[in-house]
Amino acid sequence: MVFFLPEEFRSPTATEQPTAQLSLGSAAIIFEKPADKKYRHLRLLYDKGFINGKPITRMMVDTGAAINIMPYSLCRKIGRSDEDLIKTNLMLNDYKGDPSQARDVLNVELTVGSKMVNTSFFVIDSQGPYLALLGRDWIHANCCVPSTMHQCLIQWNGDEVEVVHADETCDISMAEAYFWASSEAECLTGHKDQDWDFVEVTKIRVSPVPATGISV
Repeated sequence: MVFFLPEEFRSPTATEQPTAQLSLGSAAIIFEKPADKKYRHLRLLYDKGFINGKPITRMMVDTGAAINIMPYSLCRKIGRSDEDLIKTNLMLNDYKGDPSQARDVLNVELTVGSKMVNTSFFVIDSQGPYLALLGRDWIHANCCVPSTMHQCLIQWNGDEVEVVHADETCDISMAEAYFWASSEAECLTGHKDQDWDFVEVTKIRVSPVPATGISV
């Protein structure tokens, strides 16, 4: 008599890539470990989609922001005026803790990938390195997992899983791309030798300078 085990009981071979599995429902997603140090970049995660049916690029996905933000200029670009806005008393704080009044709130239909979510943006007068900022309000309501390292986001549309890759054209369209958006920029964290005398920042990269004077 001979017994056979199903394929899933087979030991992994040496050629298989390390993976991490995440399950938040009826469908699971798999993250593969990036190869060739492709994960050691400092790029932000930008996506493109549609707001009320109009194509929008350079939407920054930011897990550090609690709310969604839209400059007033984009509000006008998509054909909305002050009459479409909802008043708010929200005060926003910058990195220094200085408060500023959010202008108003705009409710729109935001489509990223194949999924549409009714999204509320707080409208501000200032501009940033984005056309719209998607914070945790949208990330959690959309049931998605953004990854700056993999330059994509994973979202559930019902029981289906969809991978939405980053908008790779946004850095080219930016008039003044920051050095961390450059392909030359690498993480400071992770260097074995951190006996540095200076950290040099240029237009395209940030690099430690050890006592020898040679950039790492």
